[in-house]
Amino acid sequence: MNWIKKTLGIGEKIKRLITKHRPTKEETEKSDWTSCCKGPILKKDLEENLWCCNLCGKHHRINSRQRFDVFFGKNNYEILETPMPVDDPISWKDTKSYSKRLKDARNKNNQECAVLIAKGKINNIELVCAAMNFNFIGGSMGTAEGEAIISGIQHSIDNSIPFIIFTSTGGARMMESGLSLMQMTRTVLAVNELKSKKLPYIVCLSSPTSGGVTASFAMLGDIQIAEPGAEIIFAGRRVIESTIKEELPENFQTAEHTLKCGFVDTIIPRKNLPEKIGILLSILLNKNSEVNSSSENETSKDTKQLSKVAS
Repeated sequence: MNWIKKTLGIGEKIKRLITKHRPTKEETEKSDWTSCCKGPILKKDLEENLWCCNLCGKHHRINSRQRFDVFFGKNNYEILETPMPVDDPISWKDTKSYSKRLKDARNKNNQECAVLIAKGKINNIELVCAAMNFNFIGGSMGTAEGEAIISGIQHSIDNSIPFIIFTSTGGARMMESGLSLMQMTRTVLAVNELKSKKLPYIVCLSSPTSGGVTASFAMLGDIQIAEPGAEIIFAGRRVIESTIKEELPENFQTAEHTLKCGFVDTIIPRKNLPEKIGILLSILLNKNSEVNSSSENETSKDTKQLSKVAS
């Protein structure tokens, strides 16, 4: 190659021709294609199937608005405004400043933080729904996300309607340090207040759900639902294996394994979530409204019905 470079000056051209081009992250995002089990797949085809692969059934990640479109129906919901605390409270900077990361994430996702709150109806039942967006700094939980969830729960309490959350997150946001970890306690207290009002709280775990979110509000649902194949994690696999000095099962931290261990009540495909959650809410709200007058047999009947729907 040296003599070609020296004599003809075309070494770099040849090198570019024989070197496989690796698309940048920006090129991948702008492309009409993505990849799945059998290779390239049109994003349009994936969207028509609710961002689920027809061949392997993989549930691809979706953003907050896409989640509301799937759950409520396109434009059949209202986005609620949530409080926005001060950006970059500890002036964090690594390869670039946290303020710059927030600005980029907001421009890219058209939302102010990783959590959006919407109000809509399922099975003619009004409810508040929160959806986490993994594309927004890994769906991580900072003060703005904590405020959004608490605000959504407060709206549920004020209007005596159920609250549902779809999780997709890397956990607590390191750029906010202890302030991020504080949101674990704050959101748990809000969930407890919701439950004290006898209002249903349903959690739907999508991939991935991890870290401080898994350790707080994500595992406190009256009903715990997961999408097929969802990764449900606290600490990473390698961290656990290096700590306990044992090899973990192959499907460890998947929704299916978590279901066997009793931490998830049921696994429901994305396309069936509106129908199934609508039925569950009908049962839960009926049970709550008659809790003081229902007999032991009626309570037992409701419990069996819930189990049937979940399965």
